[in-house]
Amino acid sequence: MKKLKEILIDAFQGFCMALADSVPGVSGGSIAFLMGFYDEFISSLASFTSRSKTELKKGISFLIKLGIGWVIGMALSSRLLSSVFETHIYEVSSLFLGFIVVATLLLFKEPELKKGWNFQRIIAVIIGAAIVILTVVLRNVGGGMSYDITHLNVGLCFYIFIAAMCAISAMVLPGISGSTILLVFGLYLPVIKGISAATSGDFSSVPGLLIFICGVIFGILFIVHWIKIGLDKHPAVMKSAIVGMMIGSFYAIVMGPTTLETPKQMMTIHTFSIPFFIIGIVLVVLLEFYRSRKEKKQGENL
Repeated sequence: MKKLKEILIDAFQGFCMALADSVPGVSGGSIAFLMGFYDEFISSLASFTSRSKTELKKGISFLIKLGIGWVIGMALSSRLLSSVFETHIYEVSSLFLGFIVVATLLLFKEPELKKGWNFQRIIAVIIGAAIVILTVVLRNVGGGMSYDITHLNVGLCFYIFIAAMCAISAMVLPGISGSTILLVFGLYLPVIKGISAATSGDFSSVPGLLIFICGVIFGILFIVHWIKIGLDKHPAVMKSAIVGMMIGSFYAIVMGPTTLETPKQMMTIHTFSIPFFIIGIVLVVLLEFYRSRKEKKQGENL
């Protein structure tokens, strides 16, 4: 019974990550951080490069459970998000703005960030924010380009592979959205539509999606490993950069409506939804309550 409960909890966490990853401007890493399993998530990904069979077995077990929920969440969101974005994009954006406001404030509770700020950490915040903002600017400069992953050639296969590698690296960092990275590369809608088509029995996009998955695996094996090293050796600087990324995501979310298949105006004070903003705040407070209880139970079991 206890094992089943753990499986369901991990799958639900993956489900929540997928919902966030599918929204441009929002990061699944933020969900992992708020729900209290970010360190376990990064360690599990990094275990693929570990020489310890015990760590690898533990990491694979966690990721399989997380992956079950993630696949379900992504399959559902890929079929529902298009219509939701078109009709309620400003409400969705307001919801996530509320989410990010509280999430950013909660980051300052981290022990590494309570020790005060120095020049190095301030620079890390600025760089973190700049990275997120730059991805959005590059996407807009790209003019909404998009690629057809059902008709592949050597160049496009390589392009999809590199984009997937960059996207998974972004997805594991709180604040920077893997979906926004895919928008920059012009692959967000092709991938979402490809997943949706595959769940409906149309497998024309499957070869392109398999190349995408290979890029994701490569990113996990190599780039995520270095992220883990950074978090282990320079936690204060890394978490300062994460604060910057969360701050930068405000811009990404406000510009979210411009990244739709049929672009809309960026969010303004007139299209901002206060009720959904409040709902976003409440959701984060509930997630923080869940996280605190989980950490307390883990402390009692030690």
